[in-house]
Amino acid sequence: MNYYELKLTLLPNTEINRDVCSALLAEIGFESFVESDKGLDAYIPEKLYSEENMAGVLENLPLPDTTIKYHIELVKSRDWNEEWEKNFFQPIIIDNQVVIHSSFHKDIPKSPYDIVIDPKMAFGTGHHSTTGLMVSYLLELDLKNKSFLDMGCGTAVLAILAKMKGANPVTAIDIDEWAYENSLENIRLNNTPDIQVALGDASILGKAVYDIIFANINRNILLNDIPVYASCMHSGAALFMSGFYQEDLDSIINKCREHQLQFVSYKEKDNWTAVYFSKQ
Repeated sequence: MNYYELKLTLLPNTEINRDVCSALLAEIGFESFVESDKGLDAYIPEKLYSEENMAGVLENLPLPDTTIKYHIELVKSRDWNEEWEKNFFQPIIIDNQVVIHSSFHKDIPKSPYDIVIDPKMAFGTGHHSTTGLMVSYLLELDLKNKSFLDMGCGTAVLAILAKMKGANPVTAIDIDEWAYENSLENIRLNNTPDIQVALGDASILGKAVYDIIFANINRNILLNDIPVYASCMHSGAALFMSGFYQEDLDSIINKCREHQLQFVSYKEKDNWTAVYFSKQ
């Protein structure tokens, strides 16, 4: 699959500026982000790219004291594992319980849960705050024989960890074909073959019912899909969502309240937020 690579130069190159850019670009289809010494590199599948949408976002960024320059080009399909190995992906430890690393890493720290992720272009290596927050929530749960949905699965890291913790059955869904293929590969790498992977969005859920749903996507998609998630939950089922900022939390809570989803708690890191709801 071919991708467009957007290289943003930000002055100043601060974490909040990078986060604002990545959040707004995610809303128009950009799905992978890599920090650079100048700002941010962002990637979008060729079929999803719209120059008009991108220009609209970049021209209206709410960053009045920031100078922004950009360059975009089409990047032909390549060995993305090699690119990550050379440039980006380093092992990460979350809550001293999970180590996430790639197959090319050596001398991996010992951890109760060892997850191998060869990320290619899919989001979800654990380095982004939202993935770390969701992993942290997942570690707190008793998943033994609980049905589990990883919505917007990216690399399927959450589905794999859920399976390791005893969840059954486990389903992972993503709208991106590259993420779908990468999820299948990572599931094989971790010897968790019983995870069902599907290509699509929330519309394919149908009448399925889950004990636990994890959705790490973005604000707009979550707000649109909350009614679908609620319809796939029995009384007492749990919904965990991330991919939005803390200032968006009230909108998420209000939408969930409309669908009998009761707010339980939230976690926050670098202004990114993960939230937990229970079905009434």
